[in-house]
Amino acid sequence: MKILVIGSGGREHTLVWKIAQSPYVEKIYCIPGNPGIAELAACEKMDVESFDSIARFAMDSRIDLTIIGPEDPLANGIVDYFQDAGLRIFGPSKLAAEIESSKIFAKELMHKYGIPTANDKTFDNPDDAKAYIRDIGAPIVVKADGLAKGKGAFPCRDIKSAEMAVDSIMVLREFGDAGNRIIVEEFMEGEEASFIAFTDGKTIKPMASAQDHKPIYDGDKGPNTGGMGAYSPAPVVTESVHKKIMDQIKTAIKGMSAEGREYKGVLYAGLMIKDGEPRVVEFNARFGDPETQAVLPRLKSDIVPVMQACIDGDLDKVQMEWTQEVAVCVVMASGGYPGKYGKGSAIYGLKDASAMNNVIVFHAGTARDGDKIVTSGGRVLGVTAIGQSIGSAIERVYKALEKIHFENAYYRKDIGYRALEHRGSKG
Repeated sequence: MKILVIGSGGREHTLVWKIAQSPYVEKIYCIPGNPGIAELAACEKMDVESFDSIARFAMDSRIDLTIIGPEDPLANGIVDYFQDAGLRIFGPSKLAAEIESSKIFAKELMHKYGIPTANDKTFDNPDDAKAYIRDIGAPIVVKADGLAKGKGAFPCRDIKSAEMAVDSIMVLREFGDAGNRIIVEEFMEGEEASFIAFTDGKTIKPMASAQDHKPIYDGDKGPNTGGMGAYSPAPVVTESVHKKIMDQIKTAIKGMSAEGREYKGVLYAGLMIKDGEPRVVEFNARFGDPETQAVLPRLKSDIVPVMQACIDGDLDKVQMEWTQEVAVCVVMASGGYPGKYGKGSAIYGLKDASAMNNVIVFHAGTARDGDKIVTSGGRVLGVTAIGQSIGSAIERVYKALEKIHFENAYYRKDIGYRALEHRGSKG
């Protein structure tokens, strides 16, 4: 098989890394890719929103399967475009991807079908939103309706910061048209978890659980990012909680079908869990980033037949096997992220870190400058380590991080701390 992966981040590097292990695959292409991906796949510099150019490339290269990493092409209908051209592609249609591209649509779906989530109200006028915030008080969460690369949600502990969040989204237009409407919702207390499942529209096969770390600073402080690290499995997802989450995912998939939006691909549920009760924070229409960097290294099975089965509607015939080991991914970012940051700094120590046993370095915001690898994004690398326990995986990943250097490099020092707390609570 010839496979094409769309995207250029750490998630896509992980997908390519996993796909390269399949005996069915003879060649992998990636658009546009990055230097890490280029070690495993042929990278083609092309605009990921130029569906016509990508489709022509897929035809000319006789691609057997295309896999979409980022959310924007899904939201803009790349799956529909490829299917209309007779090309085989993994991911949800434009209508189905609206479960991520519109938080308001997702909330309406959850309320209609009884999926537990936060109470909320929708606004298209900033003054009305601020009046409502002053009326009900804080803590509260303000969210842009559309896609904002993981940065459009503002958990606010006081009224002033909530009003500032409204202005950032609707007045200053920091996220463009994604902020035409906003959701103001209840602040949910608890512990976060990420749950990703494959589906063919009927059958659902869960991936291993994970926990992301969204805020930029240790102790989950500061503004939200696209994710500063993740680990898998997440101890907060007990057997009982797992069953409840699966019921919620099943309800969402059935609800989408009832709405005429059959859902095929992967569905990601971001959750808040308190006292053993999960509530959905958001749905995403693709693999999580950086959760994928912690989850896929634990998948023993070949991922390609799973994706094929999602497309063909026979996912019930496929089994997935997971290791019992723990994986921890820590994101190395450019100083200043998620705000303004520099680019072009040389990265040193990549080979030393990659040479470590049970360590994988996934490229995210990197570029090649002559014979050097340099920074080119906010989240630069995702360093993943595998261990027999959460403690050993954390120790290994931070030893690997010490080997990598670039100007103004930043990473959180506490990724996995909640898992350690769970371990400690058990004595």
